[in-house]
Amino acid sequence: MSHIILVRHGQASLLERDYDKLCANGEAQSRLLGEYWSRRREVFQGVYSGTRARQLETARIVAEAYRGSGVGFPETVVMSEFDEYQAEAVLRECLPQLLKMNAEIEQLHRVYKDSGEPGERRKTFQKLFEAVIVKWVKGEVTAEGVESWNDFCLRVERGLARVVRDTPAAGSAVIFTSAGAIGAAMRRALHLSAEDMLQVTWMLRNGSFSEFLASGERFTLSTFNAHPHLDSDGLLTYR
Repeated sequence: MSHIILVRHGQASLLERDYDKLCANGEAQSRLLGEYWSRRREVFQGVYSGTRARQLETARIVAEAYRGSGVGFPETVVMSEFDEYQAEAVLRECLPQLLKMNAEIEQLHRVYKDSGEPGERRKTFQKLFEAVIVKWVKGEVTAEGVESWNDFCLRVERGLARVVRDTPAAGSAVIFTSAGAIGAAMRRALHLSAEDMLQVTWMLRNGSFSEFLASGERFTLSTFNAHPHLDSDGLLTYR
């Protein structure tokens, strides 16, 4: 069976002008992952990444840690199948609708707007974000021109099928991606509902990895949300 590892990118720049870049913490998480695997002499036959900057930067830093320790690391193959779902567009399209029709969302939005301290602002944004995404996934609101949740999951599954097909039996491949894509892989392995899949994505740590075993149509979870390389509280982040 082939060994397929999905890595969630390091911590990005939440609530900054450009979210799609690693913050200093995210760079550290990525470097520590590369150093952890290179010490263990982990060998990958294939390396893949989505097209987002945060995904590509995580892959680059892991590769640098490998090569700096004298261990070879394959060139990264960029695949759009492993991009995240269009969360920013969903929020932009759906939040105005929900503010007019849902008191819970309106209250969460007010609390977020009134929060000042950065840690509190991130926490209140996460609650608002999760509430909006749940409504969208359930079909209670629509986002015109945005890839649907089901189409997103099918896209990720197509990418996984290609990686499995191209990975030799008993070989290993690593994919640098985002929480949603890892959730889609979990859906494939465990036949999760949309709501359960979402709950899985909220649990994923930045810089963590989840491992799957694959052979033909078989795709089985081995390890979920592992982060043995992140050994201090400050490195254990969700967004």
